Amino acid sequence: MWSSSVQLGSELSIAGISAKDLAKEFGTPTFFIDEADFRARALAWNEALQAAFGDKAGTVYYASKAFTCTEVGRWIKDLGIGIDVSTGGEMAVALAAGIDPKKIEVHGNNKSVAEIEKAISVGVETIVIDSMYEIERVAAAAAKAGKVQRVLLRLTPGIQAHTHESISTAHEDVKFGFSISSGAAWTAITAVHGHSSLELRGFHAHIGSQIFGFESFEILAERFVAFLAKYRDEFKKELPELDLGGGYGIAYLESEETVDPFEAMKVLATAVKKHCAAFNLQIPKVSIEPGRAIVGPTMFTLYEVGTVKDVTLENGSHRRYISVDGGMSDNIRPSLYGAEYTTIIANRTSSAKKVSSRLVGKHCETGDIIIREIDLPEDIVPGDLLAVPATGAYGRSMASNYNHVPRPSVVAVKDGKARVIVRRESIEDLLALDI
Repeated sequence: MWSSSVQLGSELSIAGISAKDLAKEFGTPTFFIDEADFRARALAWNEALQAAFGDKAGTVYYASKAFTCTEVGRWIKDLGIGIDVSTGGEMAVALAAGIDPKKIEVHGNNKSVAEIEKAISVGVETIVIDSMYEIERVAAAAAKAGKVQRVLLRLTPGIQAHTHESISTAHEDVKFGFSISSGAAWTAITAVHGHSSLELRGFHAHIGSQIFGFESFEILAERFVAFLAKYRDEFKKELPELDLGGGYGIAYLESEETVDPFEAMKVLATAVKKHCAAFNLQIPKVSIEPGRAIVGPTMFTLYEVGTVKDVTLENGSHRRYISVDGGMSDNIRPSLYGAEYTTIIANRTSSAKKVSSRLVGKHCETGDIIIREIDLPEDIVPGDLLAVPATGAYGRSMASNYNHVPRPSVVAVKDGKARVIVRRESIEDLLALDI
């Protein structure tokens, strides 16, 4: 839930720097990212993949949609892993960071012709195709460039992952991929084979996000290996790659436990090897795409309390509303998914009695709620600092300017030093787009 460099004593500190000092220097709200922890988590997933699959280990593609900027891209480059991008903007960030295009995987259900042509022109090794239209677009762009483009087909394996509906992405009624059961996947295979400018390398799936159990991943391995066998039987050759996506869950609350990468990869490798043996198939190279699992716990958001208000409910009970200087513009997940978080007082300790509280933002929305129900000390007052852990995934990346609130900065902390890696927006930034 908290990164490894966070200490929770008389006041919160990260890498030896106190929350009060961070707030004084960088203001609030601010996302603080633990650089050492980010690097360690990324390496752990890479090491786990290597340990489980050996010479059949593919690439760990960091899912940049969780959070990206050029500095994080430089860390990815340094670590030698890959990066998954789904828009021209994410690809531009990866390239600006100096990541080798051969380490970039291009994704998305509606890639523009310009995005496809850019990917091919810079030498992106793998493009994940998501529709029949994309087959034609990628084939045409590759032919125009005089290249043979390596592609994966994103398939829908018909798995209902045990997670929120909005982040469950592999059942039949979704916008992503080609359905195996309907025959769309086989039609796509045939279409790809009709283009000399495309080289089909294998299949891709992403079954959802924030998944804790491994059963869905085991089913995915079984169905994909069976489909590889069907391909082998039809075309008399084996496809060499599978990308089994990400979705590994992290702890947002004390009652939750972050998925262990070595345990997850062991389960996945066992399933893949078992089913390959059953179908007399060679084990393909297996790649994965952790995003939240790497960046989520590495970051926390620091807020300042603005107002405290007690309200009497219809049943006569009381609830305290604690308003902070951010809200749904820097963390839309509670409003969007019903996501749950926790928080602590970051600038001091308190022995005061705890009262039923709701942590809310400053936006003109009743639904602008960060934490719906939490017991917090009754002596919280304006000026106190509150830290919300595990906001690295989809906090800053989904941030908006709702109510014309400038988006917060991101500050990297390492070895007792802190530096801005994404600056805070200003009112001038907001006005600069107006004509």
